[in-house]
Amino acid sequence: MPKLTYLEIYLKLVYFEKKFKFFVDFTFTLGVMGENNQEPRTKNKFKSLSNMQVIFRVIRQQQNIAQSLQTYILDVQPKATVLECLNRIKWELDGSLAFRKNCRNPLSCGMRINGRSILACKQSIAGELAILSQSRYQLPEITIAPLGNMPVIKDLVVDMKGFWDNLEAVSPYVSTAARNIPEREFLQTPEERAALERSGNCIMCGACYSECNVREVNPDFVGPHALAKSQRMVADSRDSVKSWRLDLYNRGTDWVWGCTRCYMCNAVCPMEVAPMERIGEIKREILQGQNGGAGRSIRHRKVLVSLVKLGGWIDERKFGLMVMGNYFRDWVGLLSIFPLGLKMLASGKFPFSFLPSEGTEEVRSLIESVQEQKVRG
Repeated sequence: MPKLTYLEIYLKLVYFEKKFKFFVDFTFTLGVMGENNQEPRTKNKFKSLSNMQVIFRVIRQQQNIAQSLQTYILDVQPKATVLECLNRIKWELDGSLAFRKNCRNPLSCGMRINGRSILACKQSIAGELAILSQSRYQLPEITIAPLGNMPVIKDLVVDMKGFWDNLEAVSPYVSTAARNIPEREFLQTPEERAALERSGNCIMCGACYSECNVREVNPDFVGPHALAKSQRMVADSRDSVKSWRLDLYNRGTDWVWGCTRCYMCNAVCPMEVAPMERIGEIKREILQGQNGGAGRSIRHRKVLVSLVKLGGWIDERKFGLMVMGNYFRDWVGLLSIFPLGLKMLASGKFPFSFLPSEGTEEVRSLIESVQEQKVRG
């Protein structure tokens, strides 16, 4: 048998590789064909080993210039990520396209893909198209836009200065006093470390900040990313200024009480930090450490629970007086609701009487059961 050169061996390998790939593609296509040689079924449409054409619509913009929509068509593999496709657009079609990428670190590839804030490196083409309800007879489309709630610098790159400033405002560091421990490191038990696990996974990608509805109407709200980090500081056993932090986070609607619990931050977080739940944990810490008259935000929650517990639903005659008037101790608060009371009287909508709801005892039992579980931890 004649000896083969390395070149001949290589050429034969390439030949057999191509034949094998054709066989796999052909067999796969036969396997997904319906009866009577119809098109492959829709659910298997994006599982083919071969490439597919996808339309990418990118919202492009520069500072102080109106947005424009630019279209690119690529042959891509279904398993390719959106970030890989953006790289190809930049390298092969349009070098002027600007976007960020810094895997697993701040300043990541966060952007809005078909209206959802997401990491481009985590979303595959097949996964994205499976979410969409597009006709199989048209080329699939993916629309890409910059993150929200931040000014655009260029194309998909946003100015994150406000994002970082708000993070700095919550003092996201273990207190200096707590770090002054001589001659040894600061030890934590496994349980103490586990309490920091969820919030510690945050990579500051900006997805939650982009989707925050409160940020759209209140530019002073620090944002879910900052408050999730705040919860980490509150729960950290090494920190020595917990009371100061809770007082800071309890101030008005720029902090934890500004959260409307819209759930968007939880829905888009790629690291399952669940910022809304972390904010709720800070609220519980504040409520447990304060009395009923400590502030309107706290009174609002405590009065609501106590009135529902008492009558099954809210007695509106008492609610305003107890929250705004602080049980007749806050005359400024009482005067602020006086005009509203007059309007309700004039329109015949002032409730002179109150009837407890049906099933009040059951409601009271449920509330007491939840409160007992919280006490037991």
